[in-house]
Amino acid sequence: MSGPGSAAAALQAALVTGIAATGLPAFDAVPVRGSLPHAVVEPPLLRSRDAAGADGAEGRVTVAIHDQGERPVRLWALVGGVEAALAAVMPELTGGWRLVVAEVGVARVRRGENLRWVAAIEMRVRMYRVQ
Repeated sequence: MSGPGSAAAALQAALVTGIAATGLPAFDAVPVRGSLPHAVVEPPLLRSRDAAGADGAEGRVTVAIHDQGERPVRLWALVGGVEAALAAVMPELTGGWRLVVAEVGVARVRRGENLRWVAAIEMRVRMYRVQ
């Protein structure tokens, strides 16, 4: 399958792998029984951006980091590690996709339920695959 669908899967898998390498459990969907803290790489929101002779996709992907506690001190430390992992994702992805733009945005932290905290990090991406 070409286009944004396979690009999204390749990108999401690369980000989950990169974050997990930091030691923080990372998932491609909210885990049913995941312990805290953990990260969830949400499905990328991509649109086709084909060029002559190349499939292309661009859009955004959000990584949510979930933690608990009275204050988000540990969460902010985790945000720094995840931002570094996102910036270090190798440009060569599965399926022949190549990440050509990967801009990590500003993290936002909000209070969740039951003394839980959630940090959201948004990343802007552009990818191409030569046909």
